Amino acid sequence: MQNISSNLDPIDHNRQAWDRQASQQCEWSQPVTPELIAAARNGQWQARLTPGDLPQGWLPDIRGKKILCLASAGGQQAPILAAAGAEVTVFDISERQLDQDRLVAVREGLLLKVVQGDMRDLSLFADGTFDIVFHPISNLYVPDIQPVWRECHRVLKTGGRLLASFYNPVVFVGDRDPSYAEQGLIRPVYQLPFVEAEHLAADSVRSKIDRGEALVFGHSLAEQIDGQLRAGFVLAGFHEDWQPVPRFVIDRFVPTFIATCAIKSDLGL
Repeated sequence: MQNISSNLDPIDHNRQAWDRQASQQCEWSQPVTPELIAAARNGQWQARLTPGDLPQGWLPDIRGKKILCLASAGGQQAPILAAAGAEVTVFDISERQLDQDRLVAVREGLLLKVVQGDMRDLSLFADGTFDIVFHPISNLYVPDIQPVWRECHRVLKTGGRLLASFYNPVVFVGDRDPSYAEQGLIRPVYQLPFVEAEHLAADSVRSKIDRGEALVFGHSLAEQIDGQLRAGFVLAGFHEDWQPVPRFVIDRFVPTFIATCAIKSDLGL
């Protein structure tokens, strides 16, 4: 096991994994339809941090607002926001995912800036560039998320908002043996922070790598929420949502999607 994790660059592996998934048109790599773009241009649109709708008021009138879609390429969220009137930059580590946004932008005549890079390093952008950072579930693909929160805070204007989502870390602690799931049992076995390349059995990790699947990290609620506060944000909203297609037993009992609305305060906290 140590040989696998010690010789693996998880960021580069996950970049390649998402390139492959985009090429295979996975669920998060299917470009939005022309009908949804037309509706967004007419003011009928919905951006999603979790499977359900955003809470009321989290994303007010975005016309003319500068939005950074962070680690959320795939031809879905960014084109919708651009069609609704925002000035959108989509930033993602996967060029193939970004190609989906480029495709929709050309197809629909949208002004959409596309940038490849690591979500933990937004040094291409000056301080106070954006009004909104839209960051749907993706920070499970990096081992350390405090740099993500710090960079989001830096590139936001004062009063700007960070809309982020992530999994309730309870999904990471259970034994993956399918026999437990068949019995409806949850057997906690992994402690947080969860590192898939280290915690799973070596053959399971090797199998995921061979299939070209991304490797994940399970961050604690303290890292996810207090991490935003330590970066200087003020929490303005908290939302939970259910997994529409349960993957783990726990998904049937707990809403395992979490979303937060955080504001860059002018109090200098």
